[in-house]
Order: sequence, then C-alpha cells, then structure tokens
Amino acid sequence: MNLLNALAKVGSMTFVSRILGFVRDTLIARVFGAGMITDAFIVAFKIPNLLRRISAEGAFSQAFVPILAEYKSQRSFDDTHQLINRVATWLGIILVIVTLLGMLAAPWVVTLIAPGFKTNPAKMQLTIELLRITFPYIFFISLVSMAGGVLNTYNKFGIPAFTPVWLNVSMIAAVLFFADHFAEPIKVLAWAVFIGGFLQLAFQVPFLKQIGLLPKFDFNRNDEGVWRILKLMGPAILGVSVAQISLIINTVFASFLETGSVSWLYYADRLMEFPTGVLGVALGTILLPSLSKAFASSNHSEYSQLLDWGLRLTFILAAPAAVALAVLAAPLVVTLFHYGKFTAHDVVMTQQALVAYSMGLLGLILVKILAPGFYARQNIKTPVKIAIFTLVATQLMNIVFVFGLHLQHAGLALAIGLGACINAALLYYHLRKAAIYLPQPGWWIFYFKLLIGLILMGIVLYYAMGNPGDWLQFSILKRLMYLTGLVALGAISYFAALLLMGLRPRDYIRRVER
Repeated sequence: MNLLNALAKVGSMTFVSRILGFVRDTLIARVFGAGMITDAFIVAFKIPNLLRRISAEGAFSQAFVPILAEYKSQRSFDDTHQLINRVATWLGIILVIVTLLGMLAAPWVVTLIAPGFKTNPAKMQLTIELLRITFPYIFFISLVSMAGGVLNTYNKFGIPAFTPVWLNVSMIAAVLFFADHFAEPIKVLAWAVFIGGFLQLAFQVPFLKQIGLLPKFDFNRNDEGVWRILKLMGPAILGVSVAQISLIINTVFASFLETGSVSWLYYADRLMEFPTGVLGVALGTILLPSLSKAFASSNHSEYSQLLDWGLRLTFILAAPAAVALAVLAAPLVVTLFHYGKFTAHDVVMTQQALVAYSMGLLGLILVKILAPGFYARQNIKTPVKIAIFTLVATQLMNIVFVFGLHLQHAGLALAIGLGACINAALLYYHLRKAAIYLPQPGWWIFYFKLLIGLILMGIVLYYAMGNPGDWLQFSILKRLMYLTGLVALGAISYFAALLLMGLRPRDYIRRVER
C-alpha cells in the first residue's frame, strides 16, 4: 500500500468535509451572528464534542487500534471479529449510561463549563436546553469512531474520512430549510447535531458488513483483549482529559470575557481545524495502524522510518499553512463569515484569535504525528505525563496573557497554540531519548530549503492581498475570487521554490504491506 496515496485519499475526503464545514459555519454566522444565542449553542455542542475526543477519538482509539492491529496480524479472523463484538457491546452499554446521565445533569454540566453564563439566566437556560438535545451525539459518534478504527485497520481509510460530511450536510439543511419552523431558530442546530450523529453511524454500517466485521451483541466479561484495551484506556483517558481540560478552562475564561468571545474563538478554531484535519488527523489516521503493525512485527527500522516520513510531510505541508493563516487572517474571516449578523467588529476579534492560533498550528499537527509513536507501542503513560505538564504550562500562560498582558480572547488562543508546541517538543525529546525514533539524514538542509520557501510565500501573500480593510467592501464573488487567487499564488510560489531547490514529490512515496 502506498501511504502517500492513502494520505491523499484521506486528506481529500477530509477536505470535502471541511469545505462543507465552512459552508455550515458561514450560514451560522450569517443567520445567528456571534452573540448570546450562538455562544449558547457553541457551548452546548462543545460538551459532547469534548467527551467524544476523550472517549472515542482519544482514549478509546489509542487503546483499541493497536490491539486490533495486533489481532489482525497475529490471530485468526474469527478471533478479531469476536474482539470487535465484545468491545462494541461494552462500549454501547457504557455510552447509553453516559448519555442518560449527561442529559439529566445538564444544568450542572453547563455551570461547570461556562459559569459566566449564570449572570444571564436566559443564556443559561437556553444552553441547558440545547445541551439536552445535543448530548446523545456522544453515543452515535463514539460508535462511529470505533467503526472508523476497524475500517482504518483494514485500510478502508476513505470511508471514515468522508463520514463527517453527514454532520455538515445535516446542519446546512437545517439552517436553510427548517430554522423558520422553530420558535427558537437556534434549536434547529441542536437537532441537526443529533440527526447528523445518527447519519454518520448509519453510513458506516454497510462498509463494516462488506468486510464481514459488523459487530454483534456479545456480553463477555472475561475477554482478554477487552481487558487489555480497558487497562490501556485508563492512562489514555487521563492523558486525553488533560488536553480537553485545557479547552474547558479556556471556555470558562471566555465565558467571563466580552459577549461573543466564545463565538470568536470558535470561528477562529474552525479555520485552524481545516489544516489540522486535512493533514494532522489524516496523517495520524494512516500512521497509527502502520506503526502498530511494525511494532507487533518487531520491525524497529520500519517504525522509525515511518515516523521520519510523517514528520517531514508535516513540516512541508503544515508550516506554509501556519504562515498563510497568519498573513491572510483578515481576508479569510471576511470571506467566510462577514455576512448578515456577523459584524466588522466580529471580523477583527476573530482575526486576532486566528493569528494567535496560527502561532501553534505546527505544534498542534506535530502532536498528532508524534503521539502515535507512543500509542502504537502501547505506551500511553509517557504522553500522559507530558500532557499534564502542558496543561499546567498552558494555564500559566492563560493567566499571563489574559490578565497580565490583557490580550483577552486572543490570549486564550495563543496559550493553546504555544502549549501544543511545548507538547510536541517534549514528545519528540522522549522519542529520541528512548531511541524509538532515529532521524534520517538530511534534516538540516531540509530545514534550510523549507525556510526559504516559507519566506518567499509570506512576502508574496503579504503584498498581493492589499489592504485588509478593503476586503470588507468587496462583493461575495470578488472576495471568493481574490481569496482563491491568493491561495493559488501562495501555493505556487512555495512549491515552485521547493522544486527549484530539489525537493520532489516522488521522494515522499512510502509503501507498506497491507
């Protein structure tokens, strides 16, 4: 299997999902703006999303995929299917309990996550009502993540990558066709989240059936594989929770800041998630099964070379994305969100958050490449210790940036980004220290070529975009045309420079056994 082709497939599917996500967020910004009701929905949607990242995409995937890869490599198909059956049964039971408890405890959960909302009873009550509608999303999306882990392990990367499209389709349709039918139109988004979760799960079922691994109910309390996954999940939950606690604390801070702060951070974060998803999640998705297989086969050389390949691709693709987000922050926010109730003030505030976030984009993506270097070896304790240190460092930066330097919501974004850079640096240090990763030759000349390409691209974009304030007066069509042209110009200048300096796409073709 050609990993570069797999990356292109996963990245392209994720790209489609992210583009629809931008359409979704543009509609939300146009119809609902960045005020009280949007803050309420974002918090209500963020809570099940945080739990999803902890239980499903976080701790569960990190524990489940390496064990599943081991079963696939070393045991029979029937043993592997039995493991999937039992894991799905236990996961489903736990999710039903968590969902019911979350809906019942909604007032306490909102108070914990956004205590600043208590000063506005209407905002608080609306958030509680929205959370009770969106909370079942955690049930659907956690099962979706398990199904995605199975499909990725069997090299069906495109299906899980395309699956999030259905959430965006659900929300877009809700805003366009059903918002006017609700007494409180914002509630249409909450119901769209619920329906989107169901659609994502339903979409994956036929593909699981196609490979003969559709889970069946099998309640066995003594399965060795299940217990191994649970033991790995313990420290994994702690590690992933630390990262999510940092986001929760940011929401707590933002709830006390100027109204709209939660929304400004959300819209900036959505722009950050585009390169993070298309590259970081895509690379992490294809690397984890391959690394797990190399570890199970005791192929240490292959393991190190896979990490090196992932790191070089990350620098080549993530570094220019970070520069482009910082330079083009204003045109991006204006083009995507400055419509209807999303004001010029909202543009400035979101731009500030986006520039701050861009400082840590490379770190955010590197974490998604470096962390699987530990997870694939079933070593979760080291990333946990690093995550705890990062949490403390991030909160200290929050205090300094928000209260000391008075950067407000932009300070929260900057702390998250710099915290990710600290996390990535420590993960890299421990991989090298344990001799898990041995860099291949040529890194310093690689850095030099990359720097030249980035400087050239940054200069080209800065002078080509003109006065950012003029973009507020452009028509929708003119904004889209100019932004598309700038993105193309930046990409051409950057990759042309790399080609002239001898970096070739064929150098990054990487093949692994299926």
